[in-house]
Amino acid sequence: MNKIKQLPSLDAGGLPVLALAAAAFALAQTAIVPGVSTLSHTLHASAADVSWVMSGYLLAAAVLTPILGRLGDMYGKRRMLVVALTGFALGSVVAALAPNVWVLVAARVMQGAGGGIIPLCLGLIGERFEPNRRAVALGVVSAIAGIGAGAGLLMGGLLIAHASWHWIFWIGGIMASLAALGALRLPADVGDARGPLDFAGMALLTVGLIAPLFALTRTSTWGWVDPRTLGLITFGIVVLVIFVFAERRTTAPLVDMRVLGRPTVLVTNITTLLFGFGMFGAFMLIPQLAQTPTAAGYGFGLDAAGAGLLLLPACIMMLVAGALSGRLSARLGAKTALAAGAVVAATGLAALAVSHNAQTPVIIWSMVLFSGLGLGMAAMPNLIMDAIPPEMSGQGNAVNNLIRTVGSSLGTQIVATLLAGSITTTHPIPSNDAYSQAFWIAAAGIAIAAVAALLIPRGRPTVAISEPDRRPAGHGAPS
Repeated sequence: MNKIKQLPSLDAGGLPVLALAAAAFALAQTAIVPGVSTLSHTLHASAADVSWVMSGYLLAAAVLTPILGRLGDMYGKRRMLVVALTGFALGSVVAALAPNVWVLVAARVMQGAGGGIIPLCLGLIGERFEPNRRAVALGVVSAIAGIGAGAGLLMGGLLIAHASWHWIFWIGGIMASLAALGALRLPADVGDARGPLDFAGMALLTVGLIAPLFALTRTSTWGWVDPRTLGLITFGIVVLVIFVFAERRTTAPLVDMRVLGRPTVLVTNITTLLFGFGMFGAFMLIPQLAQTPTAAGYGFGLDAAGAGLLLLPACIMMLVAGALSGRLSARLGAKTALAAGAVVAATGLAALAVSHNAQTPVIIWSMVLFSGLGLGMAAMPNLIMDAIPPEMSGQGNAVNNLIRTVGSSLGTQIVATLLAGSITTTHPIPSNDAYSQAFWIAAAGIAIAAVAALLIPRGRPTVAISEPDRRPAGHGAPS
């Protein structure tokens, strides 16, 4: 029988450290978006070259998220959180000092190490927080991860307008450095470093993820039916299938497919994919709509900072809903919180599809939408935590975060294609009908996620989990 290792719980100061770490990464995802045209001008780079500033970050984060999650399970989540924060901070410094666009792209790839920050934070909470604090803490960190997209736009827009694009990276570096110093003061944990590191699995996963994600980032220029797009997506899927079979035969896999194949985990991840698909309605459509010139008849003519301020009340609601989701999960189960969040979010998106021609209804329905997103996003890690062995919480949450990212990327590109298709020589901006259709598509995605959430096998309420059962085993993870 495996010996249970009792680890010290994180004190009240642990949550602010983890929240700061999550915020550093979450803000960086979109903070640079308002400065894309500025980067092109100041670095004397083409729009295609500058696009790699976003693409490089996305690809690196996608690959490193599951790898750092697994390394956290093996060598200690606190240790790997410090590594991820340090890599992110170094990348931020290099980005702030970048003399040309390709150094900036390399720095953004370094920042991709931040992809492991969120799952490592969630793993530490699930493993080291007392049961009566765990659900709320998971909700707070999950909500911060979600509102970062909107808050990043606001921060980036303000810095571009009143300082310079360099400060976007300086602030990210400062936040990550402070979080790393705080993480060093947290009690150390011990991983389950049995067996060798699965380098073959890393290679297969890297190729399998990069090929289709790269194709998705190029659909706006290549098109969906271009042989390059279809070829890369097909190639990536084939490699990922090989990865799954290889992992099932490996004694120390990078991702334990037997555990991730459990019904609760599998259906939760499917729900997460659909949830991520619909989230683009909040993080892409609303800011773009807000910045559309008023001459179009439906836009508000705001700059990036103004678009961020428009979303500020919704971001606050998302943070509040994330904390409430933890309490709801403790009382009724995370499945109920996820389904309820999806219904609320779908309602907000459907209302935006019908009414988005004035700022007041957009603000109101965005608050409804973000409240649903906060409820749902906070419930996902609770479901994952309750369904997997504690010593697998790093890779379990990492895979869940990765799947949501893939869903968001897919949804974003589909809607970008829809909006671009409504542009003509006489109307050089997307049509109002295209925005309505895009909101309806997002609403449909999250509505289907609500149905999928109801199919998740019901687990125990979070509060019912006893503390000894959540401690990591000293040896192998049960399958």
